Amino acid sequence: MSEPLRLVKKYPNRRLYDTRTSAYITLSDVKDLVLSHEGFKVVDAKTGDDLTRSILLQIIIEEEAAGVPLFTTDLLCQMIRFYGHAMEGMLGKYLETNIKTFSDFQKKLHEQSLSLYGEDSNQMQKDMWSQFMNFQGPAMQTMMSTYMDQSKKMVHQMKDQLKSQTLNLFSGIQVPGLGADDARKPTRTDK
Repeated sequence: MSEPLRLVKKYPNRRLYDTRTSAYITLSDVKDLVLSHEGFKVVDAKTGDDLTRSILLQIIIEEEAAGVPLFTTDLLCQMIRFYGHAMEGMLGKYLETNIKTFSDFQKKLHEQSLSLYGEDSNQMQKDMWSQFMNFQGPAMQTMMSTYMDQSKKMVHQMKDQLKSQTLNLFSGIQVPGLGADDARKPTRTDK
């Protein structure tokens, strides 16, 4: 049977309290929980609201500010544009699936280097990964570019289908003051 999630309570003074160790912890300690693949949940000590995502986003912000950013400005802008968009739910699933695939690949590479070079293979792994990325970089870039172009086309097709279906759905509805031809024409009220 698996262990229950580790519970971390966040108090109004912004301090985090680990109920398993009965001690206050920092965001760095929470990051260590993530890195060690330990299941945890952060809740507001007063209301019981789940704050896990908020804490994880704080850790990402600190990481982005501390070193070489993982997310470019353009990528962040693109992500922001998806909020409130019809494709919002699909983007999250898409990113999650691709990151899992990348993590699985990295794990397999790690296992292979351990079997070939033993426990002292950290530098060898870094070298192998670097060589692989240098070799695969242009091919991966071309593949991702093609994939993104296909994804864009698919999104535009889905938007066109939704628009067409919506127009067909509402074309039979009579609106007082509009003729049958006027009901089919989209109107702009934001002039």
